[in-house]
Amino acid sequence: MRWAIAETGDGGARLCPLDQDGHPAGPVVDEPSLIEAVRSRPDVDRWVWRSTAEIYRPLLAAGVWVQRCYDVQAAESLLIGHEEGQSGQPRSLAAAWARLHNLPVPPDGPVRAAETQPSLFDSGPVPLPAGTDEFTALLAVYAGQIARTARTEHPDRMRLLLAAESAGMLVATEMGLAGIPWHADVHRELLDSFLGERFPGGSEPRRMAELADEVSQAFGFRVRPDLPADIIKAFGRAGILLSSTRKWEIQNIDHPAVAPLLAYKSLYRLYTANGWSWLEQWVHDGRFRPEYLPGGTVSGRWTTNGGGALQIPKVIRAAIRADPGWSLVVADADQMEPRVLAAISRDPGLMEVAGRGDDLYADLAARGFGGDRDQAKIALLSAIYGQTSGDALTHMANLRRRYPAAVAYVDDAAHAGEEGRLVRTWLGRTCTPLSVPPDDIEPPPDTRTNSAARARGRFTRNFVVQGSAADWALLVLAGLRHALRDLRAELVFFQHDEVIVHCPTDEAETVAAAIATAANTAGRIAFGHTPVRFPFTTAVVQCYGDAK
Repeated sequence: MRWAIAETGDGGARLCPLDQDGHPAGPVVDEPSLIEAVRSRPDVDRWVWRSTAEIYRPLLAAGVWVQRCYDVQAAESLLIGHEEGQSGQPRSLAAAWARLHNLPVPPDGPVRAAETQPSLFDSGPVPLPAGTDEFTALLAVYAGQIARTARTEHPDRMRLLLAAESAGMLVATEMGLAGIPWHADVHRELLDSFLGERFPGGSEPRRMAELADEVSQAFGFRVRPDLPADIIKAFGRAGILLSSTRKWEIQNIDHPAVAPLLAYKSLYRLYTANGWSWLEQWVHDGRFRPEYLPGGTVSGRWTTNGGGALQIPKVIRAAIRADPGWSLVVADADQMEPRVLAAISRDPGLMEVAGRGDDLYADLAARGFGGDRDQAKIALLSAIYGQTSGDALTHMANLRRRYPAAVAYVDDAAHAGEEGRLVRTWLGRTCTPLSVPPDDIEPPPDTRTNSAARARGRFTRNFVVQGSAADWALLVLAGLRHALRDLRAELVFFQHDEVIVHCPTDEAETVAAAIATAANTAGRIAFGHTPVRFPFTTAVVQCYGDAK
């Protein structure tokens, strides 16, 4: 049973059951409390609402868990992308209503500032035109989205993608409320160990100040290592021309300033990204609670609204520790993107390899690369990412002979990108058009140049694989979320191909098995019945730093 629900201005709700076309299948009900309206209907299979981020958070904080939802705002974003490649256009209920009635489309509201502590209060949604009831708009937009979905290239796949994206919204909200177990005392000890003690007045900690002095001594004059212009100028005075201060450009220079400079840059990242200020701002009551943004990039990969949860450095992971009597189940998908390529390309040979052991590269090497795992890995990743320099070209030729359908799949995507055409993931997520620079690569200065076309080709080559992998991962999360429902375990972290579940130690084996089941079930649901396996490497640890 599917119900639509919308908030009223006084904390209440309007709701009704829906038929398969999104039209009311019963009377519209007015309830004094949105929370109680949902709580009193546990048999509803899927709630249709404006935005999960805005509606589910107070529900969840009140102890109300929902099975499934349909997020109209998330669906609008995906459907806009599919229709003429309009990714990035306004996606609010008000915007969708305006499109439905050929009215001027209002812009989305400004991005809300990241919250460092849980809160139930958000800025309001983009307003509808005067006199327009939100529930009426919700019903009309939802019915319109169902019709638009039916007109897509592969309606069944698009329906699955919309459901998966909505499930990801639920998972993101739940993970944000649960938070990652974080030991602030361990974090402080790590900072003291790496950075040294802090000086009053906001000065750099001791070890960074010492390295800054070493850099200056190496040049023979005072240099600020945190200022790229200072570094470029200092090397220039030494007769060394730099275009940037990136590590790859500096590390091979023969100069006594290089070693302390690289050490300083490493500590500077730690100090600014996860230092004492970050700890005080983001960790409260033993948890780090970031705000996850599903579909934050055009490829479908997640981002966060502040906090840097998807970029936790290895030196800080020792602070992520399970509660007493609990464990962390840390699971990494093995060679996720190559396996996805096998599934979406339908290459018989590559599907067979991806269905054998847990190490796809080793199995690939045994079938045409003289047993050299590194060569096999270079070849397959070159196909996905478009690398053609060095040995990659030779290895790619070998791969093309043995697995022509797989290489042709990404080649076709690259050619489409170079020509300015749109490409889609297996389920229908669509790349940005030529006029919109993709967020996964550095935008070219002139989209008319050959180099810009090649850059877009490299992006679309990877997009069809990376995006399809992101769609598969959403289905993994959805399946795992339901599998954990009857346990005390909590899903606390997700990043591209990795999940962390915090659970009582006696549930760890059950959780690990649930992850494996969710992965292979997701592969079957997303890509159909193929030989391809989607194994995970799983570690049960007390400390995240011990998992890798």
